[in-house]
Amino acid sequence: MECPVLVTDKKYNGKYVALQSFNDKTVVASGKDPARVMASAIKKGVAAPVIVYIPEENQICVY
Repeated sequence: MECPVLVTDKKYNGKYVALQSFNDKTVVASGKDPARVMASAIKKGVAAPVIVYIPEENQICVY
């Protein structure tokens, strides 16, 4: 089973990103600190943003 790709832009590698929702994958904020990313997304009017970490290229992440 292949995992769905949420973010494809490599400029977000190694950062946390806030998405509008799981259905709307528009990036509304990004950065190294997930709390600040969350606060920024909420400040921009996203009531319940989805925060995900985008690993560096060739980095393995286990969740």
